[in-house]
Amino acid sequence: MRQSFCPVRNDGSWQRYFRLGVVHFMLYPETAAGEGPVLESLTELARDADLEIMEITHIADAGVRRKVRALIEAAGWTVAFGSQPVFLRRKLDLNAADATARAAAVAAARECVDEAAELGAKSIAFLSGPDPVVAMGEAAKGIDPSRAEALRAEARQRLIDSLLEICAYAAKAGLRVVLETFDRAVEKRCLIGPSSDAVKVAQAVRREFPDFGLMLDLSHLPLLQETPEYALRCAGPYLTHVHLGNAVTTPGSPLYGDAHPRFGIPEGANGRDELTRFLRGLFSCGYLREENAATERPVVSFEIKPYQDERPEVILAAAKRLLTAAWYAL
Repeated sequence: MRQSFCPVRNDGSWQRYFRLGVVHFMLYPETAAGEGPVLESLTELARDADLEIMEITHIADAGVRRKVRALIEAAGWTVAFGSQPVFLRRKLDLNAADATARAAAVAAARECVDEAAELGAKSIAFLSGPDPVVAMGEAAKGIDPSRAEALRAEARQRLIDSLLEICAYAAKAGLRVVLETFDRAVEKRCLIGPSSDAVKVAQAVRREFPDFGLMLDLSHLPLLQETPEYALRCAGPYLTHVHLGNAVTTPGSPLYGDAHPRFGIPEGANGRDELTRFLRGLFSCGYLREENAATERPVVSFEIKPYQDERPEVILAAAKRLLTAAWYAL
């Protein structure tokens, strides 16, 4: 029986409720550093009429950026800029205890905002720096819980201060700032982190910048040991961006951690059932609703990465088939 909070027509018409996107730099990981076949791969994706949102990152060559901007306009895409590859590659930390390191991260964020504006993006996403307790390694095993929470609270405040600076700068370019949650103890080991801590940051930043939002990625929830229902119930009121992806939580697997493997792999934590539960939760928290069909529909993007000889267009097509199956199951 269809859930009462999922007022959808059971005809596969998910396009009525959200705009589908894809994270380009994950589907084509050879472009994540800003080089490689950026224009060629985006041109290939422009042929996919289902894709209304394109998530891109830093593009090193100014000439390629100009061509990409022209392609974006021709394709009719709405663009979201992901600064995460830049921050991870350069080990930048928006919640660094060292003032010089934090200032460098904020300066890099401004550079990303400038590039996002150049490319015509409407939003820009960031991630927090490392969790200070996890970063202690073995020394954290004997730490008093109250001391651990104090360290995290101090780091959250530094993150909030950084985000306030970034939001003020981004507002001048008409860009919404988004913070994505990542795992705390598996691979990225970020301060944000658990959905409950993400909400604390969002509440503080929204006092000055009400359009600030959170991004939840289905692939990160198993790594955080959070269910879709819990994460969306907690962070739903602050949600402005959503990613759909898979994860492997089995240590020793070649795809263990934040690898974003395709849906359908044998060890994957997320399949049709988990995707259906996540979609139901998106309706329950109000991110998806009937009124979206008549107003601006929110973003739901795939973040999936080819493994070995897998072809990007094949795993993207398979992901869309799974989305349709999950939608029918609502």
